[in-house]
Amino acid sequence: MSKNPVTRRQFLSYTLTGVGGFMAAGMLMPMLRFAVDPMLKAHAAGDFKMTDKKIADITSDPVRVDFKYEQQDAWYTSEVTQTAWVYKNEGGEIVALSPVCKHLGCTVAWEGSEKHPNMFFCPCHMGLYHKNGENVPGTPPRGPLDAYPTQEKDGFLMLGSPGTNPFVRK
Repeated sequence: MSKNPVTRRQFLSYTLTGVGGFMAAGMLMPMLRFAVDPMLKAHAAGDFKMTDKKIADITSDPVRVDFKYEQQDAWYTSEVTQTAWVYKNEGGEIVALSPVCKHLGCTVAWEGSEKHPNMFFCPCHMGLYHKNGENVPGTPPRGPLDAYPTQEKDGFLMLGSPGTNPFVRK
């Protein structure tokens, strides 16, 4: 026997503390998992979204392409609709431009102004962009329209997340 025997009171204290700790851990672990699980899921960066636009139907004239996809924010899933202006440039490359003006976020339209044909026009503050998305100097936009990366799948156009426009020379 040991020289320091455990008293009945110490034994009960140690036992109740241990059992209480296991019970608390059993209750807290599911709550912690519930809170942390969405952050641990692997998300593919740069996912491409399928559109209903056939590659063969894309011409040199910009056309508006609307596409939808499901977006999940933690536990809430919603359907998001986005738009792109899509055409083929002189080199045969597919150009997909974001319709969001770089001045204040208004929506630009192709040939939206009779005074400025063959240009993207922002009606909010008379912003102008060339066909490749480059902003016209002297108008409110401070930068070019963003461009969507493109891919083809089964003859249909797929668009990624918009980023810096590679079609504008700096």
